[in-house]
Amino acid sequence: MNEKFLPLLATIAVFVAIFVIGGLLYNNFMSTQVLGDILADNAFIITAAFGTTFVILSGGIDLSIGSMIGFVGVVIANLDLAGWHPLLAAALMLGFGFLFGALQGLIIDICDIQPFIVTLAGLFLLRGACFMINLDSVPIQNGFVGWFSGLGIPLPGGGVLRSSAIVMLLALAGGIVIAHFTRFGANVYAIGGDRTSATLMGVPVRRTTVGIYALGGFYSALGGVIYAFYTSSGYPLAGSGAELTAIASVVLGGTMLTGGVGMVAGTLFGGMILGLIATIIIFNGTLNGAWIMIVSGVLLFVFIVLQRSLVGSLRMRGAA
Repeated sequence: MNEKFLPLLATIAVFVAIFVIGGLLYNNFMSTQVLGDILADNAFIITAAFGTTFVILSGGIDLSIGSMIGFVGVVIANLDLAGWHPLLAAALMLGFGFLFGALQGLIIDICDIQPFIVTLAGLFLLRGACFMINLDSVPIQNGFVGWFSGLGIPLPGGGVLRSSAIVMLLALAGGIVIAHFTRFGANVYAIGGDRTSATLMGVPVRRTTVGIYALGGFYSALGGVIYAFYTSSGYPLAGSGAELTAIASVVLGGTMLTGGVGMVAGTLFGGMILGLIATIIIFNGTLNGAWIMIVSGVLLFVFIVLQRSLVGSLRMRGAA
């Protein structure tokens, strides 16, 4: 078996194990209804995490994700008040997310500044812009949003694959194609594996870096659109801390923080693992929300240690 699939298989195994444990502990846990709800509730953050996967695969980081989600929702809600159709507002914000991400990538490459610093500035900029636009939650009253939120595909067993989850799965399909079936995707892996070698091999590093963060910005904005449509509102604090959850989803999905190793599909299961943990604690009813962060933190720590061990094992085999 190709070793690049090992992190993905480990993530799927953990997801299945947690799902089975939940089914053994609680009645009706192992149902398509629970699975559909997990997909719908976490669709916005998992979608944003798909873009983060490309960033981390290249060896970078993006801290502006949560602020982008909040900013997109606030703008869509206020454009709705101004009479814009939600789809037109969403298209505008997707373009903005793409361009904002591209600008961050350009600054990172031209100025040779750490992605952490540039995207942290982006985080503050977008969150501040949210509060400049509106301090309170603004409802989206256009009937299209309510209609769209009600769409879904029935699943066996009484579950429903809701519209937010459908958009997320379409975004996943697009991410898989880009990562594994395009020259751009190959360049992302090359830069994450060894930036110097990638440059010597003729990889257009600057153009690829700009493209990586543009793609990350697009997926973050798409996550913001999903969140705004799902909640039918725009809130300036929406997405606070989402950047950390997105990064955790990517890492739990088997993508190495050092770059060069990982798969977009793994991020889906990484995000769903976090959703499963929250759902189990909700089913329990006696534990507070703090346990969600505690269990997620422990699991994340374990995954990082396992990844480190895997990297060491692969290097030893390469040396041999």
